[in-house]
Amino acid sequence: MDNWDRLAAHHARQGARDIAALFDDAERAADFTVAEGDMLFDYSKTAIDRTARELLLDLAEASGVAARRDAMFAGARINETEDRAVLHTALRNPDGALELDGADVMAPVRDTLARMERFAGDVRAGRFKGAGGRVTDVVNIGIGGSDLGPAMAVAALAPFHGGPRVHFVSNVDGAHLHDVVAGLDPATTLVIVCSKTFTTIETMTNARSARAWMTGGVREPEAQFAAVSSAVERTGAFGIAPERVFGFADWVGGRYSVWGPVGLALMIAIGPQRFREFLAGGAAMDTHFRTAPLRANMPVMLALVGIWHNQIAGHPTRAVLPYDQRLALLPAYLQQLEMESNGKRVAMDGTDLDRPSGPVVWGAPGTNGQHAFYQLLHQGTQIVPCEFLVAAQGHEPALEHHHQLLLANCLAQSEALMRGRSLDQARALMTEAGLEGAELERQARHRVFPGNRPSTTLLYPALTPETLGRIIALYEHRVFVEGVILGINSFDQWGVELGKELADRMLRAVEGGPAPEGVSPSTRRLLSRVLRLRG
Repeated sequence: MDNWDRLAAHHARQGARDIAALFDDAERAADFTVAEGDMLFDYSKTAIDRTARELLLDLAEASGVAARRDAMFAGARINETEDRAVLHTALRNPDGALELDGADVMAPVRDTLARMERFAGDVRAGRFKGAGGRVTDVVNIGIGGSDLGPAMAVAALAPFHGGPRVHFVSNVDGAHLHDVVAGLDPATTLVIVCSKTFTTIETMTNARSARAWMTGGVREPEAQFAAVSSAVERTGAFGIAPERVFGFADWVGGRYSVWGPVGLALMIAIGPQRFREFLAGGAAMDTHFRTAPLRANMPVMLALVGIWHNQIAGHPTRAVLPYDQRLALLPAYLQQLEMESNGKRVAMDGTDLDRPSGPVVWGAPGTNGQHAFYQLLHQGTQIVPCEFLVAAQGHEPALEHHHQLLLANCLAQSEALMRGRSLDQARALMTEAGLEGAELERQARHRVFPGNRPSTTLLYPALTPETLGRIIALYEHRVFVEGVILGINSFDQWGVELGKELADRMLRAVEGGPAPEGVSPSTRRLLSRVLRLRG
């Protein structure tokens, strides 16, 4: 019997284990937590008992998590399908030392960071100007990893902004660009185009349209463009001067790239010093991940909880529930980080996986979600493991009562999901309300909460640049650990290719050309109707 079989057998023996009853162990609340500095991860409100935890740790040991982790940090080509190293961690450790294929990795990282800092400082101080003077607005054009990370981080760190207003455009739907630039002054707007190859069709379509928009008020619009790209010939052909082009190596995957030039918009928003604090937070989590024993290792235990809920217990989704309005974009960011990384169907050697490769990730900030989908979380027929995140302190002292209410709701929801409400308790409530007989029974059944629904809580003092860096790195390493245990490559994304290829062929048909060969009758019919509706 292998580790997976032992875990499955233990889960089967547990049956519908009463999570609340596990707290008969007086040490559970303290023992089923992991600390990293002043950040605490509590996984005690899950059905993982001591035996399950040992079996999960055995699984991690047998999967070679520690060796694979060390190989990643050393620069081994663990992205085997693309024959690349995975070194986004180097971007947040500029004072480190590392060689790859005999070449110094860190010197160009430090040089690019210094160039970013000079440029961001010039924009913030008004030394870099638009045609109309000081830059008042920055528009970041990208998609996927070139948008989700910086957009999330800029929103998260709003209390630390001190530069121009920062906006993001990602969707090729013209409404996105139109609505973002509406009301902006082209003469005081800086546009950052984020595309490593400078060929991403959505990004380049938006970039060309933004340049056309800027032409209406600026004689030399290209002078107000910067690029995050390694394709210097293409950025030059677009008209962007080399001193405003910031590239990065192929060992940085898009969804792991906010730590480098893709984070330029964030650096402009919060300033170089705060950006350094953001990097330091990520580096601190790296150190913890590399040095803490597995059972006291926050990314490892977060990953093992995920493995238990999805691959062992069979729960197909997980809800990410930040009780912080400024982390409203975190669930969308984690959707890409987790589902693009581990949404695979074959193992590293190309053989079919024999178990699910990962859950559907979704969520929304509390307390908004409580008035939307928490009905399903509490009384629905499917169990959804919930991951709460909350800060002990907010940034608005004049609105302190708001944060107290937020904290109370976060703590109450995890408790309610676990405890539930029995039929007898519901009957007592209806008796107090004056009901009796069949109507009492009917109304009581509507007020039963099954409970026994698992959740975790990540608690930290306040959402600062350093804390955000730790949170992002935590989830990056969680994805890595789950990928290693599942035996998959978390750092490629071949699944995005087919739709892009078909879209390129379909574009000619939408423009009035022939339909691509081999498309289904359904698509042909839809295409025909589209063309009629477009006149």
